Amino acid sequence: MVNIQSLDPTASPLDYYGWELRRQREAHGLKQGQLGEIIFCTGSLIGQIETTKKVPTRDFSERVDAALGTDGLFSRLIGLVLRSQLPTWFQPYAEMEAKAAYISTYQAQVVYGLLQTEEYARAVLATGTPDDLEGLVTARMERQRILEREQPPLVWVVLDEAVLHRPIGGTDVMRRQLAHLLSFTGHRWVHVQVLPNKAGEHASLDGAFNLLRFDDDPDVIYTEDLISGHMTANSDTIKEAALRYARLQAAALSVEDSAELITGVMEDRYGDRSQPEEHPVA
Repeated sequence: MVNIQSLDPTASPLDYYGWELRRQREAHGLKQGQLGEIIFCTGSLIGQIETTKKVPTRDFSERVDAALGTDGLFSRLIGLVLRSQLPTWFQPYAEMEAKAAYISTYQAQVVYGLLQTEEYARAVLATGTPDDLEGLVTARMERQRILEREQPPLVWVVLDEAVLHRPIGGTDVMRRQLAHLLSFTGHRWVHVQVLPNKAGEHASLDGAFNLLRFDDDPDVIYTEDLISGHMTANSDTIKEAALRYARLQAAALSVEDSAELITGVMEDRYGDRSQPEEHPVA
């Protein structure tokens, strides 16, 4: 007799997703392999997702909705599922970030999460040796969906020049990451400035921070330490952070000059050297 793992749909969004997937599949009279054939995956993958051993993706969810006619149920659930895969201490920030009308951030070590490529994010997240690296990467990519909204938040990013020179993931990964940053040049909602090394001492030598502003709620400041994140809506802290950010922007290169610097670093430091050099014929 086959041992079917029981699930508690109230345990977590992932448990509810798996429970509902099994319920919907069985209601349609389909075995795992049969559903897998319909949505172009293995029955084993269906089973792993139903028993929470594997985290579903948005593409998987959309295909299940189409196959089972569930009116977008799994496409709606997947956002909750992926957010639940983020570190517990980070989830409150992710929820606030998704609601923000304006996001301004200074990053001293890495590219801001909303602007990271998937392979760059994987290299960054792997440094923490997580149990489920792919789940974290998928969750980070899901966060970026707020930039695809019809009315996305206005995002202003100041990157320390050191971020451009730190070869996270290797040369190819960095070249594509910098090219991705350049793709936002002239973007209506996303602006990137670089704080050049020549700026010397500046208003945020203490480290990175994010300032979130909302249409109807108080502003929030978010910072991180080695193992957790911290949010505050304290008015004095908000004023101090806003002043520091204004000074950072004033010391940073313009958006246009920043794009020129990023291009230079991408070509000089991470240029594609796979092609042999041409030598003149004597």
